[in-house]
Amino acid sequence: MNSIPNTRIILRNGKLLDVESGELLDGLEVFIQGDRIVSVRLQTESLPADVKVYDLAGLTLMPGLIDCHVHVLASHANLGINATQPNAIVMYRAMPILSAMLARGFTTVRDAGGADWALARSVALGLIPGPRIFASGKALSQTGGHGDFRARGEVLSSEPCSCCFRAGAIARVVDGVDNVRRAVREEIQQGASQIKIMASGGVASPTDPIANTQYSEAEIRAIVDEAAAANTYVMAHAYTPRAIRRAVACGVRTIEHGNLIDADTARYMREHGVFAVPTQVTYEVIADSPAAQAQLSSETLAKLEEVRLAGRAALVHLAEAGVEMGYGSDLLGESHEYQAHELKIRAELLGNHEALRSATTTAAKILQHEGKLGCIAPGAFADLLVVDGNPLEDISCLVGQGERLVLIIQNGCVVKDLLPAA
Repeated sequence: MNSIPNTRIILRNGKLLDVESGELLDGLEVFIQGDRIVSVRLQTESLPADVKVYDLAGLTLMPGLIDCHVHVLASHANLGINATQPNAIVMYRAMPILSAMLARGFTTVRDAGGADWALARSVALGLIPGPRIFASGKALSQTGGHGDFRARGEVLSSEPCSCCFRAGAIARVVDGVDNVRRAVREEIQQGASQIKIMASGGVASPTDPIANTQYSEAEIRAIVDEAAAANTYVMAHAYTPRAIRRAVACGVRTIEHGNLIDADTARYMREHGVFAVPTQVTYEVIADSPAAQAQLSSETLAKLEEVRLAGRAALVHLAEAGVEMGYGSDLLGESHEYQAHELKIRAELLGNHEALRSATTTAAKILQHEGKLGCIAPGAFADLLVVDGNPLEDISCLVGQGERLVLIIQNGCVVKDLLPAA
């Protein structure tokens, strides 16, 4: 993403996809100046001076996609090994991950642990191509929690393992009310857009059963309180109804994964206005990939199968309860290439329109950028895709590596242009 461009662009003769209503609109043109959309108006014959006109020739014009759960620094499927890589290697391996996300049409992502302000700023300055990053910094984990990758039998000291502070680590280990308050303040000071916590056991970590809850309620409330003081929110990794209910009761705003949720807990989330960010694709991909499985322990693979089988039912529970769901992929290592396949899973279970909303308007609400991201409207960031196909009818035109994306505009800058020359 480049710095603010000094350009004026008009996109015309396309079919504008209103992702909120699920309609394709004809006869409109979009006027962009700098990094923002100035107007969406009826197509006119007169054109301002010094404007670049793109004739979309009936193709679909839609907002850039948003992925609310990525780990852009996770170049290795085994997160423990990922954390031991030298910092420079971690960053160099992140560069193709980021550029490929943008090529798939994901113009914005929320990193759920690992990426920091410096990486987000590097993209914003145009130093490396990639999506706009809402970074969480290091996720917070209790000792023995989902962010603690020390093996059983490894000597524990009063200080967390040094790998927690390496670039490749997705989390830091911190315990106690006073300490978690300080950790939140440190992450905010370092530029975190939101705070991520581990509120239940997880798949990828070695010593925490999924059924375990993590952090005391007093610790979670302290984390939420500090995030609120900084005008941001907390996202919580949580799988089970018990873990989800605790997190929601303590003020957490988004539940990540939630594979084992039941119908009652889904309704409880809805009553409290909490968002969900399911990530079904990551379990499906690993289950179908012998290469990915070879990098993981037998304990991890057993946990993965448990949550994979329940994940599709969880999507239905959440939808039936009316919980707003953002798009999440949560892919690791070589499986990043399947990022857009979550759209296919959502579409199969919930319909194409809901799949599209999860990656646009609902995702923008989660990021607290409603009206600025995930839409085509005056004042919004100029993040736009021109698609060869109608994703309302055929979601596959967005699945893959961006093969059917003819034009990608991010922050007002054209980053891909395969339109025929005028």
